[in-house]
Amino acid sequence: MVDNNNNIGASGAANHDEDGAMMKEQEQLLPIANVGRIMKQILPPNAKISKEAKETMQECVSEFISFVTSEASEKCRKERRKTLNGDDVSWALGALGFEDYTGPLRRFLHRYREQEGERISSAANNNNNNNENNQDKDNNNPEDQQQIKEIAQPSSYTKT
Repeated sequence: MVDNNNNIGASGAANHDEDGAMMKEQEQLLPIANVGRIMKQILPPNAKISKEAKETMQECVSEFISFVTSEASEKCRKERRKTLNGDDVSWALGALGFEDYTGPLRRFLHRYREQEGERISSAANNNNNNNENNQDKDNNNPEDQQQIKEIAQPSSYTKT
């Protein structure tokens, strides 16, 4: 099956990326080990999942992600933006009829952004504390103090 972008569909072996380069179908799919791990999380511990079931789910979730991302990307293109963010994905889910997922995704994004903000400010504080500690150490080192004095004093030679 061929679409308007000259891509070969799921039955084909390869697709073209944005630059027209050939890509293997496997490169467009989520890793099957990750898909299987996620599937196992919801099942009882003794349940087994066939390879066919994992491959089917792999194709489905990869297609779903592409579908939602394409919609979000189109929105960004119309707004002349190059960066697709979580809010765009949330909007795309709603626009495509998956409103039930937008609320949980927005809550997740809010928590994620809060944690990122805390992580960044914590890292900045640690960096500032390290710089202050290093400055304190530098200020207390007599050899460093002597080098600073030598650099600060005008040189004894004169230009001719």
